[in-house]
Amino acid sequence: MVEAPASARTITALLHRWQEGDGDALERLMPLVYAELRRMASRYLARERGGHTLQSTALVHEAYLKLVDQRRVGWQSRGHFFGLAAQLMRRILVDHARRARRLKRGSGAAVVRLDEAGGCDARAADPVDALTLDHALRELEAVDARQARIVELRFYGGLTVEEAAGVLDLSPATVKREWAMARAWLYRRVAAPAAAAKSL
Repeated sequence: MVEAPASARTITALLHRWQEGDGDALERLMPLVYAELRRMASRYLARERGGHTLQSTALVHEAYLKLVDQRRVGWQSRGHFFGLAAQLMRRILVDHARRARRLKRGSGAAVVRLDEAGGCDARAADPVDALTLDHALRELEAVDARQARIVELRFYGGLTVEEAAGVLDLSPATVKREWAMARAWLYRRVAAPAAAAKSL
């Protein structure tokens, strides 16, 4: 996922030109970012239950349409672009899970695994409903917005510690520490109560 610095500079330059109204820049940008957007979508969808009705191509296209609509964003870098893409994919996936739950009255809710994004404690390997995880992430955001953003970038966006650090303008050590704390908080909030309910 990590690109050569020249590619990162090229993407950043094209983002700035696009922001200034250069339509040609967007046409040149999309082939450079499409493969990474698709990898992000595939990584996330691989964590969900089998038979998910939203395919990675559809997720990328929905995210792309929303990204193209972001006219007021002051693009800072390649990482900033992919950070926003991760945020948009999360919203699309949560909205999709809500629609699926309404249609199936909860029987087909999307399921994710808290251990999939970077060595989470094995105790957290039980599947968690995607909507439950989103609710817990919103609670974390109220307590610590930076930790919630790190989870979004690492879990939904698949960014490495170093890439997330670049997006947030933090040191990799800080991101690593906050990521570990956020995972532990989410585990206590989501996975532990689910395990306790199973044992009743």
